[in-house]
Amino acid sequence: MSVRVDYKEVSTIGLEESPVAAALAGLRANEARYFMNKYKHDFTVVPAGESRETLDYVNRILKEERGIEFAARPLETSRFQVDNIRWAFVFYEDGLAVNVMYTVDDPKKRAVGFKLSEGMDVPKELEAKKFKFARQKSKLAGTIRGSFFIIKGEY
Repeated sequence: MSVRVDYKEVSTIGLEESPVAAALAGLRANEARYFMNKYKHDFTVVPAGESRETLDYVNRILKEERGIEFAARPLETSRFQVDNIRWAFVFYEDGLAVNVMYTVDDPKKRAVGFKLSEGMDVPKELEAKKFKFARQKSKLAGTIRGSFFIIKGEY
């Protein structure tokens, strides 16, 4: 069952098992605000147990593009298309959010993004790949650290 993410009243519902639930909820709300402001799109999530197809899609890209397999347990996902961009998100128990931005008609605008909730360490899987993280301030999520890589394959 999908749930609309409220970016005005941040809620940890669905993320309670995370040790950084409040920060992860803020990060999720930050994404919801972005999609509403930019695309007028309601950001919805579903429990990871109900979204095997989305998890498989994101995991395939991570593994084939960079050999990344996260040990953290996924809690929620989101998958949708706005304009000509397909989006997929996975929110993990440790506070990590992964998003896939896949522009349908422009292979040069396809990427995987990583966002770290405030208070979490860089996952070993990303540390080993030597990703550098930029910092961004958010009223909803505190300090978000983010990184990305460009997708080269077809998915």
